[in-house]
Amino acid sequence: MRILVIEDDTQTADFVLKGLREDGHAVDGAHDGREGLFLATTEQYDAIVMDRMLPALDGLTVLRTLRGAGNRTPVLLLTALGDVEHRVEGLRAGADDYLAKPFAYAELSARLDSIARRGNVGGSEPVRLKVADLELDLLKREAIRANKRIELQPREFRLLEYLMRHAGRVVTRTMLLESVWDYHFDPQTNVIDVHISRLRQKIDHGFDRPLLQTVRGAGYRLDG
Repeated sequence: MRILVIEDDTQTADFVLKGLREDGHAVDGAHDGREGLFLATTEQYDAIVMDRMLPALDGLTVLRTLRGAGNRTPVLLLTALGDVEHRVEGLRAGADDYLAKPFAYAELSARLDSIARRGNVGGSEPVRLKVADLELDLLKREAIRANKRIELQPREFRLLEYLMRHAGRVVTRTMLLESVWDYHFDPQTNVIDVHISRLRQKIDHGFDRPLLQTVRGAGYRLDG
């Protein structure tokens, strides 16, 4: 999934961002409500994790603005205010779930999966991607080809998700560096080649026809 984390506390933000990235999610971070609102309205996310108490714009204001504009992205609201009155206020403002601080990362992850699943029922954002006989379940974090489960490392999963979301189109090295590795510069390494090679070995080796193609001088294409 692609997730936006809006949190001004550096320690909490680092903790959440690190966990989500290790789980293979593509994650953006914002440190105040104004920046978070800008990203939430200009980019497309599968879920948003947002602190209630934020500088510039507080979390409830951001939430009400998003819902008022018709943005239905699932939102998990974080707060140190854990009493019933504040939880009800957050849910009525449009939050899909509420998590009081301090929290365990495992619970945050499970709640995110739950609201993303609910938010995608009948929605336009898929929870399962499919190219030919290759399927990727974004919630279960599973890849299957021809009924055979494929074990992927978090970065491999993220790479495959990006390729499948852009199936049939050429994706460049720059696109992969920015979207899969969060690099906005070329590190001058063969990191992409190594991961593409490993991914190709896992999703194509032993199957009737290859899906992952190298487009010489341009990039890569996943095509069924």
